[in-house]
Amino acid sequence: MPYNSVNTNVGAMIALQNLNATNSDLSMTQNRINTGKKVANAKDNGAIWAIAQNQRAASGSLNAVRDSLQRSQSTVDVAIAGGETVSDLLLQMKEKALAASDSSLDGASRNALNEDFMALRDQIQKAVNNAAFNGVNMLNGAGVGGAVTISALADESGQSRLTVLAQDMSLGSPTSAVALIATDSIGTQTGAAAMITTIGTSIANVSTALSKLGTGSKSLANHMTFINKLQDAVDAGVGNLVDADLAKESARLTSLQTKQQLGVQALSIANQMPQTIMSLFRGG
Repeated sequence: MPYNSVNTNVGAMIALQNLNATNSDLSMTQNRINTGKKVANAKDNGAIWAIAQNQRAASGSLNAVRDSLQRSQSTVDVAIAGGETVSDLLLQMKEKALAASDSSLDGASRNALNEDFMALRDQIQKAVNNAAFNGVNMLNGAGVGGAVTISALADESGQSRLTVLAQDMSLGSPTSAVALIATDSIGTQTGAAAMITTIGTSIANVSTALSKLGTGSKSLANHMTFINKLQDAVDAGVGNLVDADLAKESARLTSLQTKQQLGVQALSIANQMPQTIMSLFRGG
């Protein structure tokens, strides 16, 4: 290629190529600074973008898992509150039954104790009926559909579940931990004496049921902690894949802006080179 040519300016071509490359790098760097990401879309890096999208989907799914665990834990905690109320009522009922079993008790006192006993008995069913969260009741086996067993989501696939079994405490239910029916009373000394054993059995059963509910609630809370950590780790992993190092990009921006200015000057100088040929035609 001849050097002194007005048809082809090799120097200008090379200067323009270099300037275009610098402008391209500068545009990429400015985009990273604007978005904060080194991989903002599939064009930047298709493989990394696809991996990041899959992990974003996993992280988003974990939000549903967290919601399920929180909802389930609230349901179990409400059931525990209801069960503890039932246990407290049974303790009071045992005291009334024990007092009514005294053969020396007069009729008026026995009737008063029996009225208190029946009021406490009725409160048990009210506590069980009200121990519901979001329409789910784990204690009311006598209700519509019976006591509900909780099955919370445990992972983003939806295949793994955390189960907390229902604990029936309703009156009159054959599966109930409370061995009482809605008509039980301590109106007689014999009935009161028999009721002491029945209530004692109920207290033991309710305590066992509450222990199971407490263990279930703790399991849900522990898994919630794990899911929170897992989601944070996934989000951090996505950031490692796609986030830009802004300190590095800032330094690169300064460098590229300098290169751009030098490239413009180089192109200007190269464009002036053909003008030197004109001096060859100027006679003295």
